[in-house]
Amino acid sequence: MKIEQVKITDVKPNPKNPRIIKDGKFRKLVQSIQEFPDMLNKRPLIVFTDVDGKYVVLGGNMRLKALKELKYESVPVIVADEWTEEQKHEFLIKDNVGFGEWDWDSLANEWDAEKLEDWGLDILGLDTDDEMYTTMVESPIYEPKGLKPNISELINTKKADELISEIDKSSLSDDEKKFLKFAAYRHVVFDYRKIAEYYAHADKDTQSLIENSALVIIDYNKAIEKGFVELHKTLSHLRDE
Repeated sequence: MKIEQVKITDVKPNPKNPRIIKDGKFRKLVQSIQEFPDMLNKRPLIVFTDVDGKYVVLGGNMRLKALKELKYESVPVIVADEWTEEQKHEFLIKDNVGFGEWDWDSLANEWDAEKLEDWGLDILGLDTDDEMYTTMVESPIYEPKGLKPNISELINTKKADELISEIDKSSLSDDEKKFLKFAAYRHVVFDYRKIAEYYAHADKDTQSLIENSALVIIDYNKAIEKGFVELHKTLSHLRDE
């Protein structure tokens, strides 16, 4: 297969495409193409030729829509005419399936949440273009792998330490410093996967204190009792109603 440049007027969307895109995310796709036009040559449209000699999209229906919005005159394509009808039908689904999963700990620690949203990643598990909220309110479950981490690996205080150092050097009053130091602790990052690993190897007293701090939730009802998952409980109730 080779990449070809064809007139965009010779390419049409696939009426059987099962994937849709809401307006908000479509606008982000358009913006992404504007910012990274070279990605089109990295990810050309996959098409086949119909009986009228037009190209029908198998992979890239949303990109075609965005390119038309941006007034492109030509698009890069790979023509898959040698595929069977069954292969074409199968590809329509497989091209839209995400086989991997996001590492949410890595995203939380290494990336800016606002930028992730701007780039089209739904970090809250909610599609804000939908008319209804998601019904997925199950708590994430992590199973320890059996390796006990060092306690220093459970937490990242770099940002908080930097802020506290700046506060100590300032000429603020003691009350102001105390307040801002409390605020600085909001920037402490916990690695909940490693905390779960550590919990699995800890003695009962340590485990109890970890549970009381809601760093690990073992007993869901106990967590509700202590108020740590009250919001989750409320959302579940509203969903049921």
